[in-house]
Amino acid sequence: MANPAPVVGKWYARPGGDSFEVVAFDLDDGTIEIQYFDGTIEELDTDEWREERIEAAEPPEDWTGSVDV
Repeated sequence: MANPAPVVGKWYARPGGDSFEVVAFDLDDGTIEIQYFDGTIEELDTDEWREERIEAAEPPEDWTGSVDV
């Protein structure tokens, strides 16, 4: 089964893992920047995105996460 396409602003999760939001997608560089609920940023390349099991997820109810409101 193919992973969903990375879309900025959408939430995803690895099975059994934490959910994350795609915050940037650079098609020219082939990089996808993701941010976990706790604020941690990670960068994946498109090959990593395709190789990992990733599924669409609902955003957390408390969407503020690491945002200082």
